[in-house]
Amino acid sequence: MKNIVKKLAPLALAVLVLTGCDKEYLDTAPSSSVPNEMVFGTTEGATVALNGIYRSLWTSMDNHGNYGQKSYDLTMDMMGNDVITPVRGYGWFVAEYNHSAYATATTTSRSGVAWRYYYRTINNANLIIANVDNATGTQARKDYVKGNALFLRAHSYFYLINMFQHTYKGHENAPGVPLYTEPTTEGKGRGTVQEVYNQIIADLDAAEALLEGKTKDLVSHINQKTVKGLQARVALQMENWERARMKANEARQGYSLMNATTYKAGFGVANSEWMWGLQIPNDQSTIYASFFSHMSNTAGGYAGLGSKKLITRELYEKMSATDVRKEIVQAPVADNKGTQPNYTSLKFRLPGAGSWAADYVLMRASEMYLIEAEALARLGRAPEAVALLETLVRSRDAAYVAPAISGQALIEEILIQRRIELWGEGFSILDLKRLNRPVKRITGTAANGEHVEALILVKERSITDPQILFRIPQDEINNNKALSASDQNP
Repeated sequence: MKNIVKKLAPLALAVLVLTGCDKEYLDTAPSSSVPNEMVFGTTEGATVALNGIYRSLWTSMDNHGNYGQKSYDLTMDMMGNDVITPVRGYGWFVAEYNHSAYATATTTSRSGVAWRYYYRTINNANLIIANVDNATGTQARKDYVKGNALFLRAHSYFYLINMFQHTYKGHENAPGVPLYTEPTTEGKGRGTVQEVYNQIIADLDAAEALLEGKTKDLVSHINQKTVKGLQARVALQMENWERARMKANEARQGYSLMNATTYKAGFGVANSEWMWGLQIPNDQSTIYASFFSHMSNTAGGYAGLGSKKLITRELYEKMSATDVRKEIVQAPVADNKGTQPNYTSLKFRLPGAGSWAADYVLMRASEMYLIEAEALARLGRAPEAVALLETLVRSRDAAYVAPAISGQALIEEILIQRRIELWGEGFSILDLKRLNRPVKRITGTAANGEHVEALILVKERSITDPQILFRIPQDEINNNKALSASDQNP
């Protein structure tokens, strides 16, 4: 990471104020930098730095396929089984779809940009964590800023470890990613998967304590419930069922599930179910370089201009006719002549005509219901799991009755509902990894709800195939003395 950390020296932060807006953000270029004591002399300055990290979660880095966290959520769905893109269009995310985007180690590849994006977040979080305790301000405010920064560091490491290595279970001693918990210009070697998860857990536990009783400043910030939600997500990936159950239950308290009307509104405005999202004003929207450009099939972005995102027929047919989630998919019609192409998803839509102002969803209470239900089922507590699953699904389909099943059959039903509920929100490859299930695409034509063979190079791949791992940027290996060519993923 030495080549990356050098771009943001530990003794200086670059703080830029956007013209016409009160949101300030960090920049990784050394020019316009100001000393740490000016940024972290007060908790107000530290808050500016924190807001900068949050803004970087949705701003474009260098092209229209890189717009923060949601570009990686889309990447992980495009790598999986349930999202179809029927035509090449302008080419965005086609390489992710055919598994070639992360197969190279250049700085501009998906691997290289992901590495730079998450370590930039970690660098900036480390600067806050190292300095905020000495800032002038109330202890409560210091705790709030530090708790948010610890969460962001843990969040970044969680995605790095799942991109650059296989899932936790069975790979605890495999090489993970370098661990940095303080500002530094010295590169480190790859920590083990276990060491990275230990740090994620420690950061989240610390953030949970610091954020006790505190409310978030903005929609984009997080609170203790959000921390518990990420703890549940991490525990699920680690197959720690009891912790996953407990944290998911705690996280969802106080949130109400969307009704049918809200569900069909387009997932562009934060509501009572959202536990974490990114609020993006219209004058700061990244337009073509945005999640809605690539996923809103009705907007004037890349999806609307041809690169549609469809749901598979297999998953579509698992939804009943009374399920609101089926209503927001174009039903198949003869000759593919519906309002939208067959199986087009209308889940994500801009809330206002002629405006790109919209919110990005990053965590919902429904995910917590699903985590808790799955954990309960795996713990042998089938009646509780069924009751929870029915509570969630009946908010989408009033006629739903969970089958009278238990054991693996119940787990499979929960996993089907998880795929339906969280479609397009970034969980596909994470779930395939933890479940040890292959990437397996049924090919045919998009009009039939099947993957177009001409656009996918990989129709089937074992989830433990080394080729599925992201590559460490070659510049990192060249400049970090603690890494060598042997550290590269196969």
